[in-house]
Amino acid sequence: MNNKKQMSHSGVGPIYVILILILTISAIYIGKLKCFSFGQFHVMKIPSIILGIILIVLGIIIWVQAVLVSRINKNIVKNKLVTTGIYAWVRNPIYSAFAIAFTGVLFLQNNMVLLIFPFIYWLLLSIIIRKEENVLEKVFGEEYLLYKSKVNRCIPWFPK
Repeated sequence: MNNKKQMSHSGVGPIYVILILILTISAIYIGKLKCFSFGQFHVMKIPSIILGIILIVLGIIIWVQAVLVSRINKNIVKNKLVTTGIYAWVRNPIYSAFAIAFTGVLFLQNNMVLLIFPFIYWLLLSIIIRKEENVLEKVFGEEYLLYKSKVNRCIPWFPK
């Protein structure tokens, strides 16, 4: 019999994704305003578009790795902490995937002023994710604390 509490299926994810989607749409609108046209650099247009596409593709790859390859939904049902695959690179790959892809969308706008938004995404994630992390600590205890000490919260990085 499993005495652990059950993890939530969606956590704070939908709230976070909706918030950064609204911010991204707002940023695109803001970037089109004449008062923010100073952020556009024509010499950066092609590199900005290339980087934007790379980030969008990277976000999609991370999401696929988290949801489909790591089968996170099945593992949540089984109440199993996933620490392999993309989860060895980042603790919250689904949230990270959306933040990275939306950052790519911002790069497509070729307006450097908009690049403040990825920092806002990170700040929001850092605030919102605390509740979910508290639940994971209660559910998995020492196992999660060890995992947490080795893997970044939202920026994918090489496993320690």
